[in-house]
Amino acid sequence: MVLCNRSISENTQTDDRLTLTRRRVLLAGGGVAGLAGGGALYVTSALGGDFGDETAPETHPTITTRGRVSPDSSNASPELEGSWDDESEELFVFVHGFDTDDATARDQAYTTQVGLESLRPAPVAAYSWDSDVDWEPAKELADANAAALADWLVEWADEDGRPVHLIGYSLGARLCVETLEVLTDASQGEVVTSVSLLGGAVPDDSVELEGRYGETIETLEAPVSNFHSGNDRVLSWVYRLSDRTRAVGHHGIADPEAAPVGYTDVDVTDQVEDHFSYFQPEEGCLPQLVEELP
Repeated sequence: MVLCNRSISENTQTDDRLTLTRRRVLLAGGGVAGLAGGGALYVTSALGGDFGDETAPETHPTITTRGRVSPDSSNASPELEGSWDDESEELFVFVHGFDTDDATARDQAYTTQVGLESLRPAPVAAYSWDSDVDWEPAKELADANAAALADWLVEWADEDGRPVHLIGYSLGARLCVETLEVLTDASQGEVVTSVSLLGGAVPDDSVELEGRYGETIETLEAPVSNFHSGNDRVLSWVYRLSDRTRAVGHHGIADPEAAPVGYTDVDVTDQVEDHFSYFQPEEGCLPQLVEELP
């Protein structure tokens, strides 16, 4: 079942914007920050960090569209790999961000599951998609994957019915809010129980009521919580340099007075030291995430 084949041309600009690759970030960062000295050190610091050293077992549940979805063809259905505990009362789906291969996608989902064990134990399935490309194609693929993820969520609701919580990390936050648009357009928003955005690489005004996703968020029955950190220099500097806008994952919504009903900003600057630590057990903001869950 395919809910929607959406055009993504309205979301992607390729005119004079920077094509973001690791090499280009390093070169641009060295040139810009180098004006004040220590450019290479700054860039290394901004892009450094890790989410821990957990390695997912081969059977870790994964919903994958790798090699199946492209910007020109977004109708493919995801494949389910691995398995989870059938006795669990709910399911989390972790949607990874930019420049992430399949093994790392699984490791990040598993790391989140480990972090939730003492807080709200439940399986955390990875949503694995082809984000390990350059920046502009990755944004196109995030948008193209929305219909596939929406389709999977509807099928899960029809065939299983247990609550599903979406966690969108970095560029995965964009994939999640695009998915919400597909669902609400099809009057299927009830298939999602909650949405948590971690370090979201989404423009800070797009979640306002008059922004791209505002009406969708207000229409959705599930709460949307945005966890942002002022320490996230990947968003405050690299994302801002590449997209010429400010990210909701760095400081929250642009105008708090314009927030849609159902949207909540959660400042986790004290808990999250860099772009990679949001879901790291004992060091990230998973306790705050759990507090916002219904």
